[in-house]
Amino acid sequence: MYFTTDPKFRPVRSLPLYQTLLCVVCVLFLVLNGVSLVRNLDGLNQANERQARADRVSGRLQYLNLLVTDAESGMRGYFLSGSDTYLGPLRTAQRELEHEFAALKDLLADNPSQLRNLAQLRTLVTRRFGLMGQALEVYRHGGLDDIVTIARTQDDKTQMDEIRLQVVIMIGEQNELLASRGAAFYQQSRRAALFGIGINIAALVVLVLFYNLIRRGFRLRLLAERALQQTNDGLENVVASRTEQLSVLSRHLIRVSEEEKARLARELHDEMGANLTAIGMHLSNVGEQLKDSHPAQAEMLGRARATLVDTVELKRRIIEDLRPSLLDNMGLSAALESYCEDFCRATGVDCEALIEREVDRAAPMQAIALFRITQESLNNVAKYAKARHVIVHLAIEGEALVLEVSDDGVGIPPDAMRRPKSHGLLGMRERAALLGGSLKVDRGVNGIGTSVHAIVPLTMPGAGPEPGTDMEGAGRPALTLVDTTPAQGQTQGPDKTTAQSPGPEQVQQLRAG
Repeated sequence: MYFTTDPKFRPVRSLPLYQTLLCVVCVLFLVLNGVSLVRNLDGLNQANERQARADRVSGRLQYLNLLVTDAESGMRGYFLSGSDTYLGPLRTAQRELEHEFAALKDLLADNPSQLRNLAQLRTLVTRRFGLMGQALEVYRHGGLDDIVTIARTQDDKTQMDEIRLQVVIMIGEQNELLASRGAAFYQQSRRAALFGIGINIAALVVLVLFYNLIRRGFRLRLLAERALQQTNDGLENVVASRTEQLSVLSRHLIRVSEEEKARLARELHDEMGANLTAIGMHLSNVGEQLKDSHPAQAEMLGRARATLVDTVELKRRIIEDLRPSLLDNMGLSAALESYCEDFCRATGVDCEALIEREVDRAAPMQAIALFRITQESLNNVAKYAKARHVIVHLAIEGEALVLEVSDDGVGIPPDAMRRPKSHGLLGMRERAALLGGSLKVDRGVNGIGTSVHAIVPLTMPGAGPEPGTDMEGAGRPALTLVDTTPAQGQTQGPDKTTAQSPGPEQVQQLRAG
């Protein structure tokens, strides 16, 4: 593997010819060796079958001889005792003789010589059992004396010796046949082994040559991989550095955004609120003075005051969106409970807030982060979840604040956090990471709905100024509601106004005026 910037460079798409030939030769040798091995296995299998067949033939011949001998002995016991019990071996032999001869015929089907010996043995055995049957008839009609007379005239021992001799001859021929076939198999195996050794030696030579080629190619590839690894390491370092910079930038932007929102809310609350309050009072005084003398102008001032009231309400909503006043005045628990109630009224989704009062110990930066995470989670529920019930649970566990927002909606896709447009989820994660915490978004219990689980430490060592506080170190809250409604009949010029943003009482007074 080489790196080049030459535009005329064409990568090699196949092995060189000599390497291909070496591979083909090695494959041929291996195929020949495999064929030879298969043939050896077939020959070994056939030899094993012949051995097993010879063993079965010998066993059946010996069993046949045993049947004849037992029948002969049992008949003699019957002659001496007269008990039918001694005729059991004879009856057994008569039942099994045909089966044994049929089995021997099948086993010796490929050996004509042994088939002739088997036919002769069958003749001897049949004749012997015929004579034993005749002797039984004579014994039953004449008694033991007639049997003794017949035994003197017949040569029973000679007949039994002929049967035994025939059995021995057949077993001997079977062993000789097996020995000759074994010798032939040994010669064949010896030739196959020598052939296999030759193939293996040739294959080893080819493998050594091929190994040298592979070793050379491996060295070249190793050098290329090292160069590529160094390049990848450099790129990974660059990516890691840029990712860290972007993460730091993202957290900085979140911090700056909260600080800017707090500053804007404070300015709107202090300066604009005071001006709107002063304007309202002036309009109210002028309207009272013109009500009798100039009713038309007084009516116009009344409409102006109504518009002013709407402006005050708009200003209050803007301030609440920028920085919730309840968060600074009543604490985190009250702010979350109020927001959950507003969410329930606005969306119709049942929102249950389980907030422990101890969470009010959270610092302003932790409080606004958890409030924003809850706010974004509920917005996602309203937009995508199609849920009917939401639970917001916030508690202190150890030295950390643990927030969990779970719903019973359709659930979140597994790759939602990796999607490029998941800015809300990424923003929640960055808010938690900004405070040294973590955030996990996953399926709910039993795979139903979505669960947002955030952990934020109560304290973050080395933290800078928190959003919502005076950047010069005064430490005062960003929003303060002060009742500055003047007493009845008291007026105040624009240049003397020190009133803050009108609260609900002031708004009601403006509406009533």
